[in-house]
Amino acid sequence: MHAGALVLQGDAFFANRREQLVALASRHAVPAIYAWLDVPAAGGLISYGINNPAVWRQAGIYAGRILKGEKPADLAVQQPTKFELVINLKTAKALGLAVPPSILARADEVIE
Repeated sequence: MHAGALVLQGDAFFANRREQLVALASRHAVPAIYAWLDVPAAGGLISYGINNPAVWRQAGIYAGRILKGEKPADLAVQQPTKFELVINLKTAKALGLAVPPSILARADEVIE
């Protein structure tokens, strides 16, 4: 049985094997979408996920507020609000995929 596509979630198990996953997806011509924004630059097809530095920055701000005496229970729970789409057109072409213009228009970054 052959997978038609892969969706890789952003957990530590997969994050530590990014290069291997990109190589396997390429070798077996399986389109894959990743949660890490740097994967298309390394040959992955598409990534859609949070901007980690922005999330880490907010965590640092909260840590600073706690160190200054604020109670963690008084701080609002925050979730990422910005997700970024990165598309590698070279990989799409190698897989024989045409990315619709409507998707390209929504991309935050297109790698040609």
